[in-house]
Amino acid sequence: MRAGGHRDAAAEARADWALLGERDPLWAVLMRPGTKDGGWDAEEFLATGRAEVAAALDHLRSLGHEPAGDVALDFGCGAGRTAVALAGTFGRVVGLDVSPGMLARARALDPTGRCEFVLSDREDLSRFPDGSFDLVYSSLVLQHLPPALAWPMLAELARVVRPGGALVVQTTTRVLPSFKGLVFRYAPWPLIRFGQRVLLRYPAPMRMHAFPPARVEAVLAGAGLAVRDRVPDPTYGGHWVYDRWFAVRPA
Repeated sequence: MRAGGHRDAAAEARADWALLGERDPLWAVLMRPGTKDGGWDAEEFLATGRAEVAAALDHLRSLGHEPAGDVALDFGCGAGRTAVALAGTFGRVVGLDVSPGMLARARALDPTGRCEFVLSDREDLSRFPDGSFDLVYSSLVLQHLPPALAWPMLAELARVVRPGGALVVQTTTRVLPSFKGLVFRYAPWPLIRFGQRVLLRYPAPMRMHAFPPARVEAVLAGAGLAVRDRVPDPTYGGHWVYDRWFAVRPA
């Protein structure tokens, strides 16, 4: 993608998620039947984050890595669903998101006082030095970024993992051969945008793209992480195959 196209796509995605965060933040984070237009119960929403994070940290333990330390990063924290859950294990959680509306809702939903919700206003993580976090976590996020931004961001997430720390990140691996899946695979983005806004009545459209596993592993290894596991993640279903990656930086 040409540099100007990259910047345009990134600005478009930022504006779309700002609108989603303003209009329907909980539904935009996690689409479930009956949750559109403010249909989520806040406690049920947070409970999905607790279940997800507990399962992820238990899997890290099964791989011989104890998820512990002072500070975690939740990249693309949205309305705080997983950041609040991470605060049950870590003394401080930094939740980073591009949407002011999402962050406002996250602050309102956080009962722990251990989460710091920060607006992401850059296309990298240069605000954080190398090795800033004991755990870097991201779920239901990277697939919504333009590919020219998503791949460098994956390397950035790996960069900020401390020696002895871990990364847990979810990616979409491939699209399923459903009608919606095939639309995402073959239709041009302007047509998908139109369909989501006009036919599906999304407040703003959501990009989706896939992450070939071999390239994910190469990016993480190139940033000095050792991949410990890649497990299928059927939690969210839909029209995509999801994987959750577990990687550590040697101490």
